[in-house]
Amino acid sequence: MRDLGVGFNYLVHGQRWVARHGKQYGFGLVPGLITLVLYVGALVGLALYGEDFVTWATPFADDWSSPWAGLFRGFLTAVLFALALLLAVLTFTAVTLLIGQPFYENLSEKVDRDVSPDGTAPESGLPLWRELWISARDSLRIVVRAVLWATLLFALGFVPFIGQTVVPVIGFFVTGFFLTEELTAVALQRRRVDLRERLTLLRSRKMLVWGFGTPLGLAFLIPFVAVFLMPGAVAGATLMARDLLGEETGEEDHDPEADPEDESAADASTQEGATP
Repeated sequence: MRDLGVGFNYLVHGQRWVARHGKQYGFGLVPGLITLVLYVGALVGLALYGEDFVTWATPFADDWSSPWAGLFRGFLTAVLFALALLLAVLTFTAVTLLIGQPFYENLSEKVDRDVSPDGTAPESGLPLWRELWISARDSLRIVVRAVLWATLLFALGFVPFIGQTVVPVIGFFVTGFFLTEELTAVALQRRRVDLRERLTLLRSRKMLVWGFGTPLGLAFLIPFVAVFLMPGAVAGATLMARDLLGEETGEEDHDPEADPEDESAADASTQEGATP
């Protein structure tokens, strides 16, 4: 159970890291904003034309007596929109990470350098196009898994009592697991850890994963929140990746973007102030 708190602490720690590194936070917002615009456009289009689509897809209900045809199609439209929202939550991270691969790679490297005792960050040594291909391929595999889980949970949602109590809780934990996998992949791919190994690592520390990903998944249900939490989520996932691999983590007491001359001047000022 301790790992639940540790995982949540990584999520908070990541948000604090980007709060102290404003430039990295600003760059990290760009991919999320792009993805948000795409998703909002798709959901608005579904809200406007979803009913027409359902009517087109259910010609057998044209001859039903009123009000059954309207109720049936209204129910299907609501189900379609709810499923689209669920898929949006499950895939938002994957799409954002794919769009923002260079942004988040850079952010994750800076976190590694900041907390590494020797100030270095692991590098994959692969060309950018290869990294993008691996990221897209693995993201697709994870999305397929997430869709299968979403479909199963959606079907179980019709089971009396269990569907309204147990299934939503399971859904949040499943969402948290997949969110964590996508976010830790940024740091783990640089270490040449493939998808199967990543899943094995995460399954070995499920409480840690749920402590990090489940609160994040809940927060992502609030409109626009995902965009602002993404940079910190990537930073926190990088810290978690180091924990999963047993890498030593030092104190975060320096800014990797600081000017060396400024740091020297600050040190000199501190020493002068300490002189009697």
